[in-house]
Amino acid sequence: MPASLADKLVVAISSRALFDLDASNRVFEEEGVAAYRQYQIEREDEVLKPGDAFPLVRKLLRLNSVLSDRQPVEVILLSRNTADTGLRIFNSIQHHGLDIARAAFCGGGNPYRYVSAFGCDLFLSTDAADVRQALDNGVAAATILPSKSVGNPDGELRLAFDGDAVIFSDEAEQVFQRDGLAAFSASEREAARQPLAGGPFRNLLAALHRIQGEFASSDCPIRTALVTARCAPAHERVIRTLRAWDVRLDECLFLGGLDKAAFLKAFGADIFFDDQHSHCASASAHVAAGHVPHGISNVGAGEP
Repeated sequence: MPASLADKLVVAISSRALFDLDASNRVFEEEGVAAYRQYQIEREDEVLKPGDAFPLVRKLLRLNSVLSDRQPVEVILLSRNTADTGLRIFNSIQHHGLDIARAAFCGGGNPYRYVSAFGCDLFLSTDAADVRQALDNGVAAATILPSKSVGNPDGELRLAFDGDAVIFSDEAEQVFQRDGLAAFSASEREAARQPLAGGPFRNLLAALHRIQGEFASSDCPIRTALVTARCAPAHERVIRTLRAWDVRLDECLFLGGLDKAAFLKAFGADIFFDDQHSHCASASAHVAAGHVPHGISNVGAGEP
Protein backbone atom coordinates (compact mmCIF):
# COMPACT_ATOMS: atom_id res chain seq x y z
CA MET A 1 0.00 0.00 0.00
CA PRO A 2 1.20 3.55 -0.67
CA ALA A 3 2.30 5.73 2.23
CA SER A 4 -0.33 7.97 3.77
CA LEU A 5 -0.30 11.20 5.78
CA ALA A 6 -3.99 10.93 6.68
CA ASP A 7 -3.43 10.53 10.43
CA LYS A 8 -0.86 13.33 10.77
CA LEU A 9 -0.83 17.08 11.31
CA VAL A 10 0.60 18.15 7.95
CA VAL A 11 2.28 21.56 7.71
CA ALA A 12 3.64 22.93 4.44
CA ILE A 13 6.33 25.60 4.59
CA SER A 14 7.92 27.70 1.89
CA SER A 15 11.71 27.85 1.70
CA ARG A 16 11.75 31.62 2.38
CA ALA A 17 9.64 31.18 5.52
CA LEU A 18 11.92 28.40 6.78
CA PHE A 19 15.28 30.00 5.95
CA ASP A 20 16.72 33.48 5.48
CA LEU A 21 16.93 33.71 1.70
CA ASP A 22 16.95 37.51 1.45
CA ALA A 23 20.43 37.69 -0.10
CA SER A 24 19.57 34.96 -2.61
CA ASN A 25 16.30 36.66 -3.50
CA ARG A 26 18.08 39.96 -4.17
CA VAL A 27 20.28 38.17 -6.69
CA PHE A 28 17.19 36.75 -8.37
CA GLU A 29 15.40 40.10 -8.52
CA GLU A 30 18.40 42.15 -9.62
CA GLU A 31 20.27 39.71 -11.89
CA GLY A 32 17.76 37.11 -13.02
CA VAL A 33 17.24 33.36 -12.98
CA ALA A 34 20.61 32.29 -14.41
CA ALA A 35 22.59 34.37 -11.90
CA TYR A 36 20.41 33.07 -9.06
CA ARG A 37 21.00 29.47 -10.11
CA GLN A 38 24.76 29.99 -10.22
CA TYR A 39 24.70 31.81 -6.87
CA GLN A 40 22.91 28.92 -5.16
CA ILE A 41 25.06 26.22 -6.73
CA GLU A 42 28.27 27.98 -5.70
CA ARG A 43 26.96 28.22 -2.13
CA GLU A 44 25.14 24.92 -1.81
CA ASP A 45 27.46 23.85 1.03
CA GLU A 46 26.95 27.16 2.89
CA VAL A 47 24.31 26.66 5.56
CA LEU A 48 21.35 29.01 5.43
CA LYS A 49 20.38 30.89 8.58
CA PRO A 50 16.96 30.23 10.14
CA GLY A 51 14.01 32.22 8.81
CA ASP A 52 11.06 33.63 10.72
CA ALA A 53 9.12 30.34 10.82
CA PHE A 54 12.14 28.16 11.66
CA PRO A 55 11.58 28.12 15.47
CA LEU A 56 7.95 27.09 14.97
CA VAL A 57 8.91 24.26 12.61
CA ARG A 58 11.55 23.01 15.03
CA LYS A 59 8.99 22.86 17.84
CA LEU A 60 6.40 21.16 15.64
CA LEU A 61 8.88 18.46 14.69
CA ARG A 62 9.85 18.01 18.33
CA LEU A 63 6.36 16.60 18.93
CA ASN A 64 7.50 13.52 17.00
CA SER A 65 10.04 12.74 19.70
CA VAL A 66 7.37 13.12 22.38
CA LEU A 67 4.96 10.80 20.54
CA SER A 68 7.64 8.68 18.92
CA ASP A 69 5.36 5.67 18.48
CA ARG A 70 3.22 7.39 15.85
CA GLN A 71 5.11 10.53 14.66
CA PRO A 72 2.08 12.88 14.59
CA VAL A 73 3.61 15.76 12.59
CA GLU A 74 4.76 15.95 8.99
CA VAL A 75 6.43 19.09 7.67
CA ILE A 76 6.69 19.43 3.90
CA LEU A 77 8.82 21.92 1.99
CA LEU A 78 7.06 23.72 -0.87
CA SER A 79 9.41 25.87 -2.93
CA ARG A 80 9.53 27.92 -6.11
CA ASN A 81 13.12 26.73 -6.54
CA THR A 82 14.11 23.98 -8.93
CA ALA A 83 15.51 20.79 -7.42
CA ASP A 84 18.90 22.01 -8.66
CA THR A 85 18.84 25.31 -6.75
CA GLY A 86 16.94 23.64 -3.90
CA LEU A 87 19.88 21.41 -3.02
CA ARG A 88 21.25 24.16 -0.77
CA ILE A 89 17.94 24.23 1.08
CA PHE A 90 17.95 20.49 1.71
CA ASN A 91 21.59 20.63 2.79
CA SER A 92 20.61 23.31 5.31
CA ILE A 93 17.66 21.21 6.51
CA GLN A 94 20.03 18.33 7.18
CA HIS A 95 22.58 20.57 8.90
CA HIS A 96 19.95 21.94 11.30
CA GLY A 97 18.68 18.44 12.05
CA LEU A 98 15.14 19.01 10.80
CA ASP A 99 13.23 15.85 9.97
CA ILE A 100 11.85 17.08 6.63
CA ALA A 101 11.92 14.47 3.89
CA ARG A 102 9.11 15.43 1.50
CA ALA A 103 9.27 18.43 -0.83
CA ALA A 104 7.89 19.94 -4.03
CA PHE A 105 10.32 22.11 -6.03
CA CYS A 106 8.13 23.96 -8.51
CA GLY A 107 10.66 25.67 -10.79
CA GLY A 108 9.11 29.12 -10.49
CA GLY A 109 5.53 27.82 -10.39
CA ASN A 110 3.01 28.34 -7.61
CA PRO A 111 3.68 25.77 -4.87
CA TYR A 112 0.20 26.19 -3.36
CA ARG A 113 -1.00 23.77 -6.09
CA TYR A 114 0.35 20.87 -4.04
CA VAL A 115 -1.09 21.92 -0.68
CA SER A 116 -4.30 19.93 -1.17
CA ALA A 117 -2.51 16.98 -2.80
CA PHE A 118 -0.35 16.57 0.31
CA GLY A 119 -3.43 16.89 2.53
CA CYS A 120 -1.97 19.89 4.35
CA ASP A 121 -3.61 21.30 7.46
CA LEU A 122 -1.55 24.51 7.30
CA PHE A 123 0.50 26.38 4.70
CA LEU A 124 3.01 29.04 5.75
CA SER A 125 4.70 31.26 3.18
CA THR A 126 6.15 34.73 2.68
CA ASP A 127 4.24 35.02 -0.61
CA ALA A 128 0.83 36.57 0.01
CA ALA A 129 -0.55 35.53 -3.39
CA ASP A 130 0.23 31.86 -2.73
CA VAL A 131 -1.34 32.14 0.72
CA ARG A 132 -4.54 33.64 -0.68
CA GLN A 133 -4.83 30.88 -3.25
CA ALA A 134 -4.34 28.21 -0.59
CA LEU A 135 -7.09 29.83 1.49
CA ASP A 136 -9.35 29.90 -1.56
CA ASN A 137 -8.79 26.13 -1.81
CA GLY A 138 -9.96 25.60 1.77
CA VAL A 139 -6.58 25.21 3.49
CA ALA A 140 -5.52 27.21 6.55
CA ALA A 141 -2.73 29.50 5.39
CA ALA A 142 -0.85 32.57 6.56
CA THR A 143 1.74 35.01 5.30
CA ILE A 144 4.71 35.02 7.67
CA LEU A 145 5.77 38.55 8.59
CA PRO A 146 9.35 39.57 9.39
CA SER A 147 9.72 39.34 13.14
CA LYS A 148 12.14 40.52 15.79
CA SER A 149 11.41 37.38 17.81
CA VAL A 150 14.08 34.69 17.98
CA GLY A 151 11.63 32.18 19.41
CA ASN A 152 11.79 30.09 22.55
CA PRO A 153 13.48 26.75 21.80
CA ASP A 154 12.28 25.16 25.03
CA GLY A 155 8.96 24.31 26.61
CA GLU A 156 5.53 23.86 25.11
CA LEU A 157 4.51 24.63 21.56
CA ARG A 158 2.31 27.70 22.03
CA LEU A 159 -0.06 28.83 19.30
CA ALA A 160 -2.34 31.85 19.49
CA PHE A 161 -5.28 32.62 17.21
CA ASP A 162 -7.58 35.52 16.56
CA GLY A 163 -11.23 34.52 16.43
CA ASP A 164 -13.34 36.13 13.71
CA ALA A 165 -12.18 35.33 10.15
CA VAL A 166 -9.53 32.94 11.52
CA ILE A 167 -11.02 30.24 13.78
CA PHE A 168 -14.57 31.42 13.10
CA SER A 169 -16.23 32.80 9.98
CA ASP A 170 -16.31 36.57 9.53
CA GLU A 171 -20.12 36.77 9.78
CA ALA A 172 -19.97 38.79 13.01
CA GLU A 173 -17.11 40.96 11.76
CA GLN A 174 -19.25 41.92 8.77
CA VAL A 175 -21.92 43.24 11.14
CA PHE A 176 -19.30 45.18 13.10
CA GLN A 177 -17.80 46.81 10.01
CA ARG A 178 -21.17 47.58 8.43
CA ASP A 179 -23.17 48.72 11.48
CA GLY A 180 -20.70 49.47 14.29
CA LEU A 181 -19.90 48.17 17.76
CA ALA A 182 -23.34 48.62 19.32
CA ALA A 183 -25.03 46.65 16.55
CA PHE A 184 -22.34 43.97 16.72
CA SER A 185 -22.80 43.57 20.48
CA ALA A 186 -26.58 43.38 20.14
CA SER A 187 -26.37 40.86 17.31
CA GLU A 188 -23.96 38.63 19.22
CA ARG A 189 -26.09 38.78 22.36
CA GLU A 190 -29.16 37.71 20.37
CA ALA A 191 -27.22 34.90 18.64
CA ALA A 192 -25.34 33.77 21.77
CA ARG A 193 -26.67 30.20 21.55
CA GLN A 194 -26.20 29.91 17.79
CA PRO A 195 -22.72 28.53 16.99
CA LEU A 196 -20.58 30.53 14.60
CA ALA A 197 -19.63 28.92 11.31
CA GLY A 198 -16.06 27.72 11.05
CA GLY A 199 -13.30 29.86 9.61
CA PRO A 200 -10.21 28.75 7.67
CA PHE A 201 -8.36 27.60 10.79
CA ARG A 202 -11.14 25.49 12.30
CA ASN A 203 -9.75 22.22 10.92
CA LEU A 204 -6.21 23.07 12.08
CA LEU A 205 -7.53 23.74 15.58
CA ALA A 206 -9.32 20.37 15.51
CA ALA A 207 -6.12 18.60 14.41
CA LEU A 208 -4.19 20.20 17.27
CA HIS A 209 -7.00 19.23 19.64
CA ARG A 210 -6.68 15.58 18.58
CA ILE A 211 -2.98 15.58 19.46
CA GLN A 212 -3.68 17.34 22.76
CA GLY A 213 -6.20 14.62 23.56
CA GLU A 214 -3.39 12.08 23.78
CA PHE A 215 -2.02 13.81 26.88
CA ALA A 216 -3.24 14.74 30.31
CA SER A 217 -3.76 18.51 30.46
CA SER A 218 -0.95 18.78 33.02
CA ASP A 219 1.75 17.41 30.68
CA CYS A 220 0.53 18.34 27.19
CA PRO A 221 3.33 19.73 24.95
CA ILE A 222 0.87 21.99 23.05
CA ARG A 223 -0.89 25.02 24.47
CA THR A 224 -3.39 27.10 22.50
CA ALA A 225 -4.95 30.49 23.08
CA LEU A 226 -7.71 32.59 21.58
CA VAL A 227 -6.67 36.25 21.62
CA THR A 228 -9.61 38.34 20.46
CA ALA A 229 -10.78 41.94 20.48
CA ARG A 230 -14.19 40.65 21.62
CA CYS A 231 -15.39 41.21 25.18
CA ALA A 232 -18.67 40.76 27.05
CA PRO A 233 -21.40 40.37 25.89
CA ALA A 234 -19.84 38.99 22.67
CA HIS A 235 -17.82 36.40 24.62
CA GLU A 236 -20.71 33.97 25.18
CA ARG A 237 -21.21 33.01 21.55
CA VAL A 238 -17.50 32.19 21.22
CA ILE A 239 -17.54 29.95 24.29
CA ARG A 240 -20.68 28.15 23.19
CA THR A 241 -19.31 27.70 19.65
CA LEU A 242 -16.16 26.00 20.91
CA ARG A 243 -18.29 23.85 23.20
CA ALA A 244 -20.50 22.84 20.26
CA TRP A 245 -17.39 21.92 18.25
CA ASP A 246 -15.99 19.97 21.22
CA VAL A 247 -12.66 21.75 20.75
CA ARG A 248 -10.31 22.67 23.54
CA LEU A 249 -8.59 26.04 23.84
CA ASP A 250 -6.35 26.34 26.85
CA GLU A 251 -6.67 30.10 27.23
CA CYS A 252 -9.18 32.68 25.98
CA LEU A 253 -8.30 36.36 26.19
CA PHE A 254 -11.21 38.75 25.60
CA LEU A 255 -9.41 42.08 25.27
CA GLY A 256 -12.14 44.51 24.26
CA GLY A 257 -9.98 46.23 21.65
CA LEU A 258 -6.75 46.43 23.66
CA ASP A 259 -3.53 45.97 21.71
CA LYS A 260 -2.72 42.27 21.58
CA ALA A 261 1.08 42.43 21.46
CA ALA A 262 1.81 42.57 25.20
CA PHE A 263 -0.62 39.72 25.88
CA LEU A 264 0.96 37.54 23.19
CA LYS A 265 4.36 38.20 24.71
CA ALA A 266 3.02 37.24 28.14
CA PHE A 267 1.50 34.05 26.71
CA GLY A 268 4.83 33.23 25.06
CA ALA A 269 3.31 32.49 21.66
CA ASP A 270 5.49 30.72 19.11
CA ILE A 271 3.17 32.17 16.47
CA PHE A 272 0.03 34.30 16.32
CA PHE A 273 -2.52 34.18 13.49
CA ASP A 274 -4.77 37.18 12.76
CA ASP A 275 -6.75 38.40 9.76
CA GLN A 276 -5.80 42.06 10.32
CA HIS A 277 -2.34 43.01 9.10
CA SER A 278 -1.99 45.81 11.66
CA HIS A 279 -2.47 43.36 14.53
CA CYS A 280 0.16 41.04 13.05
CA ALA A 281 2.62 43.89 12.56
CA SER A 282 2.21 44.94 16.18
CA ALA A 283 2.60 41.37 17.44
CA SER A 284 5.70 40.71 15.32
CA ALA A 285 7.79 42.87 17.64
CA HIS A 286 7.46 40.10 20.24
CA VAL A 287 6.36 36.86 18.53
CA ALA A 288 6.24 35.32 15.07
CA ALA A 289 3.08 36.42 13.29
CA GLY A 290 1.07 35.04 10.38
CA HIS A 291 -1.37 37.25 8.50
CA VAL A 292 -4.48 35.40 7.34
CA PRO A 293 -5.76 37.37 4.32
CA HIS A 294 -9.34 36.18 4.68
CA GLY A 295 -12.70 37.78 5.34
CA ILE A 296 -14.22 41.23 5.10
CA SER A 297 -11.12 43.01 6.45
CA ASN A 298 -9.16 41.81 3.43
CA VAL A 299 -11.70 42.30 0.65
CA GLY A 300 -10.02 44.29 -2.09
CA ALA A 301 -6.86 44.70 -0.02
CA GLY A 302 -3.41 43.58 -1.03
CA GLU A 303 -0.50 43.07 1.33
CA PRO A 304 0.77 46.42 2.68
